[in-house]
Amino acid sequence: MATWFDESRLDDEAVLEAFGLRLRSLAESGARVRRESHDAASATAEAIARDRTSSRPRAVIAAGPDSRLLRAVLEPRCPVPFVAWTAPALPGWTGSLDLVVMLAPVGSDSGSASAVAEAVRRGAQVVVACPPTSLVAEHAAGRYTTILPTVTGDQLATAVVMLDYLEQVGLGPRADAESVATALDEVALSCSPHRDLAVNPAKMLAIALADTTPIVWGGSVLAARAARRVAESMRRASGRSALAADADHLLPLIEATRQRDVFEDPFAEGVGERRPLLVVLDDGAEDPAVREQRGRLHAAAAERGVRTETLTTDATTEVARYASLMLQGLYAAEYLRVGLVDE
Repeated sequence: MATWFDESRLDDEAVLEAFGLRLRSLAESGARVRRESHDAASATAEAIARDRTSSRPRAVIAAGPDSRLLRAVLEPRCPVPFVAWTAPALPGWTGSLDLVVMLAPVGSDSGSASAVAEAVRRGAQVVVACPPTSLVAEHAAGRYTTILPTVTGDQLATAVVMLDYLEQVGLGPRADAESVATALDEVALSCSPHRDLAVNPAKMLAIALADTTPIVWGGSVLAARAARRVAESMRRASGRSALAADADHLLPLIEATRQRDVFEDPFAEGVGERRPLLVVLDDGAEDPAVREQRGRLHAAAAERGVRTETLTTDATTEVARYASLMLQGLYAAEYLRVGLVDE
């Protein structure tokens, strides 16, 4: 069934009310970060006090399917070898000299439970952020295990709890839950359904996405991860293609785009096809390689007449910038869902 985009729905209170649960969940992102940080503070302090008497681990293994976010933050900064391991079994060399950390926002994944149980059997130090009565928590029970209790099921909020612990034991950069929550609150205000099209960046981006195929790029490791999350949300919202990839993979798509002819018949065969839209997630990274790739993408898009939209942030920490860019993209995807109507 074909669909069309009705932008008037984005300011229609009755329509927005029908999508209220989804939009409310986005708006509460900052509150979930604060809640998880507050609830886990006591357990984090106890773990830090205990760890001050022990030596630095030989390596940090982030286990479980949610380990990729930890890798994006820690891999460039961790002072000891760091491994993200998504398989149910741990690396064969994992032992008592190592620290195994795991994010289990829901805590019901049997593969994660198996991995954390194996870490306990091998005598590794284990720190798990998960619901305290979950399957993963049960399998994590052990002498050298710390449970950082979580309740919201939110991956980002759970990750901030773990990153706060790792920062305080000298194994990661500053995460600062309050800066992350503040960045999320600022996005929720600027992208609120109560703000109309003229002043709502997420609604404007949704309109730009309506008749295009989004290709999403983030230059830094964290911005690239946010780009993947945003592209996934766009696919789910629209049922259409949306791609996030490195610049070298996106450039051929842009360069192969047919030049738009302002004099062509808009009803001619092939003219109405969806053109790519380049969405750049700019977290302010000033690495020369990132600047060079961003410049190549902008130049190629300008040459082929491909529209470019850029999401930016003024957040103060790496994780807060990641959170801000991701939430902006998630809001745009949700407004795209709101505006699409089946014929």
